[in-house]
Amino acid sequence: MTNIELLILAVSLTFDTFAVSVGGGISMPNMKLSKKAMVIAFFGIFQAAYLFTGWFIGGKAANFILEWDHWVAFIILTYLGGKMLFEAIKRGNEEQQTSKRDFLCIKRLAVLATATSIDAIAVGASLAMLQISTTQIAYTTFCTFAATATASYIGLQGGSRLGYKAGKKAEIWGGVILIVIGMKILIEHMEYMG
Repeated sequence: MTNIELLILAVSLTFDTFAVSVGGGISMPNMKLSKKAMVIAFFGIFQAAYLFTGWFIGGKAANFILEWDHWVAFIILTYLGGKMLFEAIKRGNEEQQTSKRDFLCIKRLAVLATATSIDAIAVGASLAMLQISTTQIAYTTFCTFAATATASYIGLQGGSRLGYKAGKKAEIWGGVILIVIGMKILIEHMEYMG
């Protein structure tokens, strides 16, 4: 594969991260720059690490990952989106602010980053089957990190602007976005596998 093709592949892995970041920006429009940097780093590092791990383990686990990755992402994103919706509807404004801060919880960020990155393992494994070089996987891993971090930043910024306009309904929109992304991943993979 050429470097341009590998770059396009890296960019194509970022769409779910972008959408989840929009949801995070909507639910937390006042997020500090340091917190945004933490979110961006999480998504970028996880996506790149999962891609590299897939390449490292090769084709051995690719079939298993392809069989289950969409279910894992669907369950995680639907659960977190549903929880956000429930909290937004059930709690008052003061408690709602507390639940919004949960988006920045290390545990929740790790779960979201895993849900949006797990398919990168299968992509990395397929690159191993294509026998790309160590230099090419290093390049692809770097491009994946950079593209994912950029997509996350753009998503957070755009979501923040929407969050200011959405006001109290911001967390509801964030939850809906997570559920929709989970469903999209499931449907796309079911169609691909079918």
